[in-house]
Amino acid sequence: MLPKERVAAIFEHRATDRVPLYMGSFSSRVASAVLGRPDACVGGGVNQFYESKALWEGPDAHAEFVERAFRDAMDLPAVLDLDYVRPAYWRLGEKPTRRMDDFTFLYGNPDGAYRVMRLDPETELYQVVDQQPRRETTLEDIERHVAALERGLGDYSPADSLVRDWSRAMTVHGATRAVHASGVGVGIPNQDATWLMAVALRPDLVARYLDAVAERACRNAELLGRVGARYAHGGGDFAGTHGPNYSPRAFHELMLPALQKVSDACHRHGVYHMFASDGNLWPVADDLFGASGVDAFYEIDLRAGMDLRRLRERFPRLTLLGGISSYTLHRGTRDDVVRETLAALEAARELGSIMVGCSNLVVCQTPMENFWAMTETLWGNR
Repeated sequence: MLPKERVAAIFEHRATDRVPLYMGSFSSRVASAVLGRPDACVGGGVNQFYESKALWEGPDAHAEFVERAFRDAMDLPAVLDLDYVRPAYWRLGEKPTRRMDDFTFLYGNPDGAYRVMRLDPETELYQVVDQQPRRETTLEDIERHVAALERGLGDYSPADSLVRDWSRAMTVHGATRAVHASGVGVGIPNQDATWLMAVALRPDLVARYLDAVAERACRNAELLGRVGARYAHGGGDFAGTHGPNYSPRAFHELMLPALQKVSDACHRHGVYHMFASDGNLWPVADDLFGASGVDAFYEIDLRAGMDLRRLRERFPRLTLLGGISSYTLHRGTRDDVVRETLAALEAARELGSIMVGCSNLVVCQTPMENFWAMTETLWGNR
């Protein structure tokens, strides 16, 4: 079977000749070691820093960054013999106003509203370290934001840029490998505690927000189906090791209707609706993986109890991607990595409809011995 045929088979719940492989995400350092060239333009915050640096240096430097980012994203699945292709990594297309040191940029107006972001090379995180004005979000801010989203729905139609990365990746890998798209994510914002307050105090406002986001996702799904993109990554983090950030009742009343709406739209247009979140999702699993109509679950957090076998037993029609923990790769021994990789492969061969790989980011502190132990075990036992 071709890699893309294996991926299609696990979504259609058919047998495969070998277990299909994928990787959720790569740090730049690990990708650089895999590709044999420095400063691979992949990953999360570090890639946003690379783009900011390129924008600061001028149009030619930014054009070079764009090509390097595409080449690196396309070469990784080829070198590692993955069946499933991530078409692009995090970007930040905003030119900085001021470079403050080798790792720090200011964005916005230095004499007015601005933010300062700094790269930590050890973790590859690129985070806000200073911001003006400093003002907490209020419920009134959320209400204004929701009203603006609703007004914007009147003439919203997804731009071709939504599928730009997918389309370009298909020119490289489409004949042999499966390439995923995006644009169907639905979730309650998790970076601001005021949104969690709104879940409790203004559920009507959160419901309006989710309905507007879901409507946009439905229109995006129509474009994905029209161009032939079958696999749509969505979801959004909302849980930790001990469970979701809000109650199962809130999930049922607020999130479930929005997810059902998006799933219905995806299915009308021949697209698989895929959901990702870290954390322990068992308290809402029946809604999330059953009633919602979601087709697949990725970013499976093994350390939070999201085990491949338990998931397959409970949800036999759910396609699963992952099974190997970022934590094990980072902090485990070589034997730990091999054992976890073999367990995931065994579950995939026995139970079917599973694509095996690191569920989330291969973090930059991952020992390369562990990464290659996982990779060689995958190659030799799939």
